Amino acid sequence: MTDIENLKYPIGRFKYETGGNGVDELIDRISTLPQRLRTEVEGLSESQLDTPYREGGWTLRQVVHHIADSHINAYSRFKLAMTETNPEIRPYNEGQWAECEDAKHSHISLSLELIEALHKRWVFFLRTLNKDDLQRTYYHPVNKKQSALLEVISMYAWHGDHHLAHIAAAKRRNKWQDN
Repeated sequence: MTDIENLKYPIGRFKYETGGNGVDELIDRISTLPQRLRTEVEGLSESQLDTPYREGGWTLRQVVHHIADSHINAYSRFKLAMTETNPEIRPYNEGQWAECEDAKHSHISLSLELIEALHKRWVFFLRTLNKDDLQRTYYHPVNKKQSALLEVISMYAWHGDHHLAHIAAAKRRNKWQDN
């Protein structure tokens, strides 16, 4: 991987996995994300939060708010897949969402609290899914791809880890003390 590729994908690009111990391991990673995220950003100053995780990338503040935006959309997509047959989901422009004033300037506590509440509800829901439910799908019109919920669980377990790695790498590069 190139240097920019390493900065963009510090844990590598998404690869579908079923988890070392199955779907429960993936759901556990989603479940623990709020606390891991809170720990990673704890003690960062406003100036540090307004630092991009890489040149040309989002600020750490935008990354935190992006996780909330992305996971709200994910939760809705799961519910659609469980209540409709292969629904076509509504895409959103994550880059433009990250440029909205709330993502650029609001305090991260707003999204940290939202992520905590959302993940409690989402994880409760995920743990109710059976083998057949995990094979239910939705269709993404931009990617022109049908995705099974098991694959999507894997993607969001990766997604949280991916953005945590952005924050941790930025802290290391800038030599900010771990708190």
